[in-house]
Amino acid sequence: MGANMSVGVSDTDPPLKPRLDDIPESCVALVLMYLDPPDICRLARLNRTFRGASSADFIWESKLPPNYLYIMERLFDEEALVKFRKKDIYARLCRPNSFDNGTKELWLEKSTGDVCVAISSKALRITGIDDRRYWKHISTEESRFQTVAYLQQIWWLEVDGEFEFQFPAGTYSLFFRLQLGKSSKRMGRRVCDSEHIHGWDIKPVRFQLTTSDGQHAVSQCYLDNHGNWVYYHAGDFVVRNTNALMKINFSLTQIDCTHTKGGLCVDSAFIYPKSVGEEARLFL
Repeated sequence: MGANMSVGVSDTDPPLKPRLDDIPESCVALVLMYLDPPDICRLARLNRTFRGASSADFIWESKLPPNYLYIMERLFDEEALVKFRKKDIYARLCRPNSFDNGTKELWLEKSTGDVCVAISSKALRITGIDDRRYWKHISTEESRFQTVAYLQQIWWLEVDGEFEFQFPAGTYSLFFRLQLGKSSKRMGRRVCDSEHIHGWDIKPVRFQLTTSDGQHAVSQCYLDNHGNWVYYHAGDFVVRNTNALMKINFSLTQIDCTHTKGGLCVDSAFIYPKSVGEEARLFL
C-alpha cells in the first residue's frame, strides 16, 4: 500500500562518532602504563572500560620497585605474596608498613613508587638511654611511632643506627628528625618546653654515614631551631645493584665533654630517595 521505509543508516547519514567505550580495554591498558599512578586512578573513574584496564597486572608491576618481592617478603607473610593482585600490592605498599617489632616503617611514594624508610629512636643505639638521669622515652602524637627519646642532660651524646636492606638502584639521602624542646598540648594548643635546652651553641653536632660498599659522608651543624621538628641531613649514598644487600651505618654525635647539653628530642632516622624534595618529605 505504501512505499517500504528503511530503518537502516543511509549513505548520506553522518558517520557515528567513536566513544570512549568503543576503545578496546587492552589498548587503554597500554596507554595507562605510561602514566603515573595518581593519573591512572583518576582515569579509572571515567567508565567501565578504563576501570577494568586500570587493574591490569602488567601496569602495576611496571610501577612497583624491581625488588618488590623482596620487600613483600620482608614485610608480610607468604600468603600475602599470592593472594594480592599487583594493583593491591602497590596500594598496600603505599601505606606505612611497620616491621621489626614496630620499630621501623616502609612505604612507597605514591607518585613514583620510590622506597622510603623510617627508623624509630627505639631502634637506635643511644648512649645512656637506660639511665633516667639522662634520657627518657616520652609519648607524643608528633611522631609516626608515637614515642621519642628525650635528652634531659648529658656530657657525651652518641646516637648510632644500622640498617641492612635491598634498595632499588638510585641515590638516597639519610636524615635525622630532631627537635630542641619538649612539645605538648595545653588547652588544645601546642606548647614547647625549653627548660632543658642548653649546650648546642658551643660546638656543632656531627652527622656521619657509611655503607658496606665503602661510601662515606660527614656533615655537621649547630642545632638552633627551638620548638620545631627539623630534618638534619646526614649524607647521601648510591645504590647500583638492586639485588645486593647494603648495610648502612649512621650516627649523630656531640662528644665534647667540656660542657653538657640537653633538651633534645630524637624522633627517628629517615631514608628517602634524593629526588624527594623537602616539602614532599613533610607529607610522607
